[in-house]
Amino acid sequence: MTMTATLSEPPRSANKKRFRRPNGTTTSRVCYYWKSGRCTRRGCPFLHGEPPTDAFAATPSFMKRKNVWKRNPETKNSSPAPKEGSSKGENPRNNTKNPNSPPKGGYKRKRRESSEPNDIVCRDFIAGSCTDGESCGNRHVYSISDGFSLLARLEGHSQAVTGIALPSWSNMMFSGSKDKTVKVWDCGTGQCAQVITMEGEVGCLITEGPWVFVGIPNAVKAWNLQTGLDLSLEGPKGHVYVLMIGNETLFAGAQDGSVSAWRPNADGKNFELAATLGGHKKSVVSLIVGAMKLYSGSMDGTIRVWDLETLQCTHTFTAHQSVVTSLICWEDFLLSCSLDQTIKAWRATETEVLEVTYTHTEEHGVLALRGVYDNQGRPVLLCSCNDNSVHAYDLPSFKDRGRIFSKEEVRAIQIGPNGLFFTGDGTGDLKVWKWLSNGKSAS
Repeated sequence: MTMTATLSEPPRSANKKRFRRPNGTTTSRVCYYWKSGRCTRRGCPFLHGEPPTDAFAATPSFMKRKNVWKRNPETKNSSPAPKEGSSKGENPRNNTKNPNSPPKGGYKRKRRESSEPNDIVCRDFIAGSCTDGESCGNRHVYSISDGFSLLARLEGHSQAVTGIALPSWSNMMFSGSKDKTVKVWDCGTGQCAQVITMEGEVGCLITEGPWVFVGIPNAVKAWNLQTGLDLSLEGPKGHVYVLMIGNETLFAGAQDGSVSAWRPNADGKNFELAATLGGHKKSVVSLIVGAMKLYSGSMDGTIRVWDLETLQCTHTFTAHQSVVTSLICWEDFLLSCSLDQTIKAWRATETEVLEVTYTHTEEHGVLALRGVYDNQGRPVLLCSCNDNSVHAYDLPSFKDRGRIFSKEEVRAIQIGPNGLFFTGDGTGDLKVWKWLSNGKSAS
């Protein structure tokens, strides 16, 4: 008995002899490579010519499968041919239009096929998920720089690090996080010596003398490490995002757009609310003190200048187009950054009014600034961006000195002694970095 294959059902033979059309092909599709004059396949299953117009041109129902690449059975392990009319180039693994651009979703791991070095940093390694090890074609490093290297990783926080502080008189380091904890680290061993649970998310953290100040929703916690005094300073409304000390006054920028100011009482055992500075229309997220002035940056895109003696606002500046995320004073300059992808350098005129003297543009929004001197005494600006990286720039040239890569955004940067600096990212990862005397480094 003989069996005849039909168009409505697949052959059932174990030998899988497929129905053959009169021209010897198994499909009505024209070969993409034949059309461009480059097909070298032996026994190519696609048409080398115009599609047939007879009844056999219809595709059998059992071959109508979505997202299935049809390959030459003689080259089962070969790369799939792109669909006709594809704009992805000759080979999906090699985009000839822009071979250096990463595909959607980040950089893909690829094995090196030549001795040429690969400068792409493995994003899976940064995230801790790369399983290729030494065979991975991309670089397994946390930074690329000519002057600093990774010294240690301090793990323990489960959410974003929002503050890092190092008391000058102690061998301890404090870190605050959105996981509602403050951790105390032994700088000698790198071990966590104590965990303090807070009443809410830690928005910021600073130290001054024997005091540690922690910003939490609707309050600032104050601890005196020498006397053991534990205070709760009331006044802020909503989350406290930033703390700053100047002219013996503690300032706290809050979610409601106000800045609370406390001064110590006569016996130094408590703090009294001296004033509440209003004017910003949205949350205050950055503060800095310099030249007997307090500068405040807000989500409303403005910078306000306050007199430290009178606590009155003297000027308001609107040069940024988005939230003013960070402020630092360095020598005669005020540096500000924003999610509008700019860093602006301000300097006082003869009338003591600030004006922008230089604007540096980044490819991404800027989250935090911190100034530091390298081991040769040269000024370097650390600049955190919302592409999960930290740039290091020489000042005033903004020459690139290196880059740090993190799992998520770095919002906490702190400078330590002996050429150390610290970064904390959105996953709770806390890293210790050290400036090198000379030579390049990839860590």
